[in-house]
Amino acid sequence: MPGFNDVAWFEIGTPDPAAAERFYGEVFGWTVAQDETASTDSAYRVINTGGSRGGLATVAEDYAVFTVLVEDVDATCRRVEEAGGQVQRPPTVNPVGVKFAHLLDPAGNHFSVFTPPR
Repeated sequence: MPGFNDVAWFEIGTPDPAAAERFYGEVFGWTVAQDETASTDSAYRVINTGGSRGGLATVAEDYAVFTVLVEDVDATCRRVEEAGGQVQRPPTVNPVGVKFAHLLDPAGNHFSVFTPPR
C-alpha cells in the first residue's frame, strides 16, 4: 500500500458499470470483480489495473475521483476547510471498516481521503 498522503485508490462512478468495465478493459486491460474485503455492496466492484486498485460504483451520475491515504480523516477534513476547501460528504465508515470523506478543493475539484480498517 502507498504511504500516507499518497494517491492510493481511485473510483469511477457510472449508471452503466458494464459499459465502463468494457471500455477500461478494452483500452487498458483492466479487470473488474467483486471483492468482499473492499466492499460488501454488490453495486461497488474492484478494478485491478495490474499495478493499483480502484472501485467501480453503480451510481446515478458519472464521475471519476482520486483518493488519498491519510492518517486521520477528521483532521484532514478540518485542514481542507481551513485551506479554503469544502467537505462534500462527511467522514463515514463503510461496512468493512474503511473511513472516508469526499472533499472539494477551492476550485471545486472533487477528491476523497481514507484510512484503512484498524
